[in-house]
Amino acid sequence: METSQPKFPLRAYSAQELSKIYKVCKKTFMRWLKPFEEAIGERQGRYYTINQVKIILEKLGTPEGFAD
Repeated sequence: METSQPKFPLRAYSAQELSKIYKVCKKTFMRWLKPFEEAIGERQGRYYTINQVKIILEKLGTPEGFAD
C-alpha cells in the first residue's frame, strides 16, 4: 500500500528540533523523555545521535505526518 506521508529522516537532532517535530514545547518533550533516559543515554553535545533518535521513535512513536 502506498503512503503519501514521508518517512522520518534519521539524522542527529537537537531536543529543540525534535520538540518542534512532535509539536510540543521543549519542556514537555524533555518530560516525555524522562522515563526513558537510561535507554536513550546522554546527548552528544546538543544533539541526540541517530541511534538515540531511533530509540526515541520506538518509545514515543513516529511523529504525526510521518510514515512508520
